[in-house]
Amino acid sequence: MERKYQYALITGATSGIGYQLARQFAKNGYDLVIVARSHEELKNKAEEFKNFGINVIAISKNLFLQDEVYSLYSELQLNGISPEILVNDAGQGVYGKFQDTDIHREINIVNLNIISVILLTKLFLKDRLPKGSGKILNLASIASKAPGPWHSVYHGTKAFILSWSEAIREELKDSGISVTALLPGPTDTDFFNKADMNRSKIVEDRENLANPEEVAIDGYNSLMNNEDKVISGLKNKLTVAMANLAADDRAAHRMGEMQKPITESKL
Repeated sequence: MERKYQYALITGATSGIGYQLARQFAKNGYDLVIVARSHEELKNKAEEFKNFGINVIAISKNLFLQDEVYSLYSELQLNGISPEILVNDAGQGVYGKFQDTDIHREINIVNLNIISVILLTKLFLKDRLPKGSGKILNLASIASKAPGPWHSVYHGTKAFILSWSEAIREELKDSGISVTALLPGPTDTDFFNKADMNRSKIVEDRENLANPEEVAIDGYNSLMNNEDKVISGLKNKLTVAMANLAADDRAAHRMGEMQKPITESKL
């Protein structure tokens, strides 16, 4: 491994795809700034990543709150750290029909999945544009490519992330800064527990869920190759291709059938 002496800033870095992305950067010689809410998890993961012979800075922040996003970047600047890479991984969903779900939780999800991402990216760009280099990896999802009954707010946030990522990529094309969107499908992480989604048909057969390490490798390689986006996994490529061919109402119906509760699908 060759030390890069460059920092990668990764949100949601203690579990799931974010953790596996942090491992990829660590294995390839990047120093890390890892961000999550749990002090204990950050401490444990920081010790693990240091075994790769890199520097690791662990910062506990609640990215549901705008002020915590600003304070995260202020702490880095006060310590003279300018990350070369930004990975916006942190995100959550909430399961259920929109008329039944908790609006306060959904507002929090919009704050985490969209507001914190655009704020952190804005701060990163102000820092990196004068330097003329940098890379951004945004976690979108194949959920960005079709309306998502039973998971409507999450799908909407990821559609925003994909569209916005492609727009700023074009704006930044001559700046030395690249933007890549990673589109995983259902992946074997704690996401479904946090979203109260374990009763959904889409996770009925957990053996069909993607391996988060394989998703992270796809994301890392695409970022390093300056690709605009990557759909991780052949099955997910086919799902997106079908969604692209279908009218929006048909795509919404098909996704609703895939995501509705197991109990309803057996009625």
